[in-house]
Amino acid sequence: MSKSTTEEIKEVDIYRETPLRYLGYANEVGEAFRCIVPNSIVNLSYLVASGYVLGDTINNGLKTYRKSEIETPSNAAQNTLLAMTDTLLWQSFASILIPGFTINRICNAVQFVQRKSNILAIKGRWIPTVIGLAVIPFIIHPIDCIVDEAMNVTYRQWIGHYEK
Repeated sequence: MSKSTTEEIKEVDIYRETPLRYLGYANEVGEAFRCIVPNSIVNLSYLVASGYVLGDTINNGLKTYRKSEIETPSNAAQNTLLAMTDTLLWQSFASILIPGFTINRICNAVQFVQRKSNILAIKGRWIPTVIGLAVIPFIIHPIDCIVDEAMNVTYRQWIGHYEK
């Protein structure tokens, strides 16, 4: 098989390499809109993001199990459990907990400034939402890197899947 044929067969990770990835950001969008929509809508955004995280976790577990069945059948269950746990932890922190908290605090800070300010131009109802949405692309990569590094020096070392 030629190199180009091998590259063509490479499986696409639908949870990381397709637009489905954006479902992981649903809760950040929900947090940005928190000041203008009912809490039930924000909660729904967390449900969507959590569904994405669980889907990615299961998908990663299935891939690991299939690969382990061929390479190390005696460790297939253990490898699968470790891969799923790693994915669940990473996604929970990098896609839901830290970004949601960050956007919530940014929007809350904007609302605080609005309440304390006498400048009418910054009193608009949509301003916290616009700022919250605008910040999302800037926080994603740093949060992903921080979670990666935190897991590398904690969980991944504890389970023996990361050597410095």
